[in-house]
Amino acid sequence: MTEMTQKMRVRRCRGAAALMALALALPMAMAPAMVVPAEATEIRYVINNRPVTSYDIDRRVSLLRMMQRNGNLQEVAAQEMIDQVLRQQEMARLNVNITDEMVDQSYQNFAASNNLSIAQLDQIMAQSGVTKAHFKDFMRTQIGWGRVLQSRQSSIGSLSEQDVVQKMLQQGGDKPSATEYLLQQVIFVVPADERAQLLARRKREAQSMRDRFNDCGNTVQFAKGLIDVTVRDLGRVLEPELPPEWKDEITRTSPGNATPVRETERGVEFIGVCSAREVSDDHVARLLFQNQESGEESFQQASEEYTAELREKARIVER
Repeated sequence: MTEMTQKMRVRRCRGAAALMALALALPMAMAPAMVVPAEATEIRYVINNRPVTSYDIDRRVSLLRMMQRNGNLQEVAAQEMIDQVLRQQEMARLNVNITDEMVDQSYQNFAASNNLSIAQLDQIMAQSGVTKAHFKDFMRTQIGWGRVLQSRQSSIGSLSEQDVVQKMLQQGGDKPSATEYLLQQVIFVVPADERAQLLARRKREAQSMRDRFNDCGNTVQFAKGLIDVTVRDLGRVLEPELPPEWKDEITRTSPGNATPVRETERGVEFIGVCSAREVSDDHVARLLFQNQESGEESFQQASEEYTAELREKARIVER
């Protein structure tokens, strides 16, 4: 259950709106290669002894153009790069480490969601002047900053479940209910160095097992004799606690069935929905209140306030 809970607590990249804008602009970026002028790289800012160069700013300008942003893009890009450095420094201070593997997976997912191969996305990044390295650094910061903000949102944690219920009732309405799922995770492991050779076969094996799934009690028996198959009982999980990447598929799956097979960094997986029931208690109320208080608008405001605090404390020198 630990891994499932950890996934739930790691929010999706909060640069989603920016990435969506970029996704919409990708077809336009498939035009013939634009010429990116070769200019000498100069240090434009120094943030707590870390430089931001003209090269960094130019790459961000290219990214903003792809996102179809307006205004003085040089100035917007410069301010975004200052914020990015401050956020990266805060990530380092809090030991928030986003691995290369996580970034590579996000990059691959972004390409796949836009019906592009990795090579095609690489080409777009090169042609547009963004570069693959700059875009990956942008993604790394978005993921890490989301984790920083998640850890900062501790005010709700100081309230007891009874306090939260009272606060919700004061706002009107009854104590809320939510669906509680009993879940089982099945992983067909594919080693990273054998992914190209084994993935298709493992996907067929997983699909075959998923098609036979009808009860969580039979899964372990089905897995016997299969190589590198892990069956995990995830226990009872409330709908607000479902990991974002699985939530829609789980909620669409009726009890006694399994979610569609999907590729993950571990290999190929599906989740069996053993049962589902409506529950209403103080814990449910607390979870729903927490979700309500941490919406996108609230998150954006928290991000801006946190970044402003970092700017106030930082030593920013313009060259």
